[in-house]
Amino acid sequence: MPTLYVENVPKPLYEALRDRAKKNRKSMAAEVLELLEQNLTTADELRARREFARRMKELSSRPPATAGPFPSVEEMIREDRER
Repeated sequence: MPTLYVENVPKPLYEALRDRAKKNRKSMAAEVLELLEQNLTTADELRARREFARRMKELSSRPPATAGPFPSVEEMIREDRER
């Protein structure tokens, strides 16, 4: 596994990272890895997102199979007014 070294980290940023790691009961390295995983997307993740978006677009473009067992909005309003 590759190793990453970061130099010249501003003191306020370093302290914020240290405090966050301590709060989450993690080492600073583990906290940095988690932040990177949360905020960077890999090629595999982008592919999965594109496939998901394509599939959702495909599904949303299909007409509904049936109108469903639900009354229309107008029918519900009329029913409510008649109470």
